[in-house]
Amino acid sequence: MMQRMEEVFDVVVVGGGGAGLAAAIEARATGRSVVLLEKNPALGGSTAWSIGSVSATQTPHQRRRGIKDNPADHWADMPGFAGDQAGRDNDELRKILCDEMPDTFQWLLDSGVRFMGPMPEPPHRQPRMHNVLPNSRSFIYHLGRRARRAGVDIRTDMRVSSIVQQDGRIIGVDAEGDSGLLRFTARGGVVLAAGDFTNGPEFKARFMGPQEAKVEGVNLTATGDGQRMAEALGARIINGDLALGPEIRFIAPIRETLVRRLPPWRWLAVSMAWSLDHLPAAWLRPFMMKFLTTTLAPSPTLFDAGAILVNRRGERFGNELDKPAWRLPDQPDKVGFIVIDQALAQRFSAWPDFVSTAPGIAYAYVPDYRQNRPDVYTQAPTLDALALKLGMNPATLARSAASGSVRPLGAGPYVALGPVRSVFVHSEGGLVVDTQHRVLGADDQPLPGLYAAGSTGQGGLLLKGHGHHLAWAFVSGRRAGRLAAQAVDTSRA
Repeated sequence: MMQRMEEVFDVVVVGGGGAGLAAAIEARATGRSVVLLEKNPALGGSTAWSIGSVSATQTPHQRRRGIKDNPADHWADMPGFAGDQAGRDNDELRKILCDEMPDTFQWLLDSGVRFMGPMPEPPHRQPRMHNVLPNSRSFIYHLGRRARRAGVDIRTDMRVSSIVQQDGRIIGVDAEGDSGLLRFTARGGVVLAAGDFTNGPEFKARFMGPQEAKVEGVNLTATGDGQRMAEALGARIINGDLALGPEIRFIAPIRETLVRRLPPWRWLAVSMAWSLDHLPAAWLRPFMMKFLTTTLAPSPTLFDAGAILVNRRGERFGNELDKPAWRLPDQPDKVGFIVIDQALAQRFSAWPDFVSTAPGIAYAYVPDYRQNRPDVYTQAPTLDALALKLGMNPATLARSAASGSVRPLGAGPYVALGPVRSVFVHSEGGLVVDTQHRVLGADDQPLPGLYAAGSTGQGGLLLKGHGHHLAWAFVSGRRAGRLAAQAVDTSRA
């Protein structure tokens, strides 16, 4: 049996996304030794996959626009996003989020991250949504640099397999990397910041259902590692049945778009922020379209208006108005195509009918997809010609076009938008934690030495609305890192 080598640190952080980097930086700021373990070859997590918005009050951006706002109003407005699920929220954690975001937003600015905004998003009473520039990788670039400069020991390709408990206290984790089996012992605490379980079939089957278990997550490596390891010690998951999704999204481009390839240099972000504030909207729109047509979902109003959804064979596979995203995983290659006629193509070429949107930023229409995403845009004068271009049986597609849920498709030319797939964007199922981000066991008592942040330590907090998941990642990560570091003096008698 291969021997496990041991390394000792004050704080061990599991996960290299936004929450994990925040935890590592803050723990290191106390003077403690910190190691961060990431199972992927590079840092990023779901933070790097996100649109990149954070919601906050009392920011410099709000002040420049004369917006008077405060954390108490933010706390009061957030339940409006939850609707009839608001009673399941964790009010105490929501208060921590709202109270801590002004300082955390400045902390991000001090780290080199730059934003545009704020943008309005009802039911927020004030514009609070700030969008990162030039893209969400900026968080990882700048926080990763800050962590390394501070002396955080970052290990990638390091898969943590279990949490080590001794005499009732968490003392570290076991992991495996290129150098073999390792044990990372923590004198203060272990911070779990390993994300959610949007791509963990066993969790989705248990909390949501067998059909949901077939739907993949946007982040394919979000497999619920932190939740799994903590459950083995008696921890519990709360709100595991809640998630954003399944929803239909366009497949990603084979090659990354210009916006995703832009380097996260500070001077570039500052230049972009100036341009967004000063250049005419007409000049900026082509740039924004390259973003919108890459990352967002087609609007359900397409189906309300009469679009049909077919699989690779050209077959409709159910009522487009009745949860089509749930059925997509059962289709060939798990993909489909949205087919519209000439009338719908014209209707969705101008306001108020759009194909996709980022709230407060811009709207994308059919011509925008024709120009920016030729890989998901197919047009033909007849249904037979469209079917041949897509490799479908013309007779099958014709039958589908004649049997739409709202109405038969009308005259051509016809447009197919796709392939589209069904995904989970994020899940709400985090470990039960207290206001000190300590993971609670089966008896609702803290598991000594174990902390959780971000989606792993969501603790029943409902984070609907743009910008709240990332906000919680940074707020909870910073707090959990500090608290784990402060526990060093008393952690091991």
